[in-house]
Amino acid sequence: MRDHGGDLDRAKARFGDGDWLDLSTGINAVPYPLPDLLARAWAALPTRAELAALETVARTTYRAGVDTECVALAGAQAAIQLVPRLGIGGEARVVGPTYNEHAGALTAQGWTVTQVGDADGLKGARLGVVVNPNNPDGRFWTPEELIDLARDVGLLVVDESFADPAPEYSIIPFLDSLPEGVLILVLRSFGKFYGLAGLRLGFALGPSALVGEMRRLAGPWAVNGPAIATGCTALADTDWQVQTIARLSRDAVRMDALAEAAGWSPVGGTVLFRTYETGDALAAQERLAEARIWTRVFPYSAGWLRLGLPGSEPDWARLEGVLQG
Repeated sequence: MRDHGGDLDRAKARFGDGDWLDLSTGINAVPYPLPDLLARAWAALPTRAELAALETVARTTYRAGVDTECVALAGAQAAIQLVPRLGIGGEARVVGPTYNEHAGALTAQGWTVTQVGDADGLKGARLGVVVNPNNPDGRFWTPEELIDLARDVGLLVVDESFADPAPEYSIIPFLDSLPEGVLILVLRSFGKFYGLAGLRLGFALGPSALVGEMRRLAGPWAVNGPAIATGCTALADTDWQVQTIARLSRDAVRMDALAEAAGWSPVGGTVLFRTYETGDALAAQERLAEARIWTRVFPYSAGWLRLGLPGSEPDWARLEGVLQG
C-alpha cells in the first residue's frame, strides 16, 4: 500500500482517538456549499446528456479550445490509473519527488519508470509526467516551457490537480494550438479546490483520440449523479471561485508567518498546502499529533513537513497554540 496524506487511521492507531484536525492533505477545508439535489441524481443512472453538460461546463471553466476533448472521471486518481493503459508500455519518466501514484500506476501496468529531478530529464521518454504546480514543493513550469518540452517527449502528461487557484499555470488554453506531432494530456482534480474530495470527480483533457480511449476504458457511468449535478453548479460559480482564491492566498501568507515564528523555513507549496523544512519532520509531526493535528512527512526528506490550511478560526487558533507551544 502506497503512502498518502489523509491517513487518519494510522494517526489514531499511534496517538489515539480524539477530535483530529487533518492537515495532511491539500484539500480546501472550506468546501463548496452542496446544492440541493433532485432525487433523480441519487436514484437514476446518469444520462449521456447530463454527463455532456458537466464536461461542457468543465471545458469552459478550464478555458479549453474548441478542439480539446474532455472526459469526466471518478477523480484525478481514476485518470492517473488510466494513463498507463493508453500505450503498450515502455519507458516512462516522472518529475519528482511528487505524488507517488503516477509512478505506482505506471509500474503496475508494466512500464519502466524513472524519477528525474527536473522537467528537462523527461526529454527522450516515451511518456513523461509533470505535476504542475508540483506536490509537495510547489515548483511550476509555464505553458511555454511545457510545450517546448513536449517536442521531445512521446506523450507529456501534465497533472494540474492544484492549478485551480493559479490558472496562469494551466496549459489547457494552449492545447488547440500545439505544434504538429506534440501530444499533451492534462489531468484535473475537482475535489481539492472545491473541498469535495468525497464526490470523486476529475477530468482529462487533450486530443480526441487519447481522451476518447480514456472514456472507453472508464466504461459507462464512470461519474455518479450527485457528482455530476454538484460539479455543474460549482464549476460555473465564478464568484465563489474568485472569493476562495483570495481567501486561500491570505491563508497561505498566514501559515507562512506561523511557520517562520516556529523556526521553520519555506520549501514551497501552493495556496492549498505549504511545505516547510523543519529540521526534524518526524519530531514536528509527533508534536502536532499529540495535540491531534495530523500532517504529512515524506520518506525522501528528514526535514520536510507539509500542512494543508485550516478552515475555521478555532482550527487556526488550535494550530497556532501548538506551534507557539
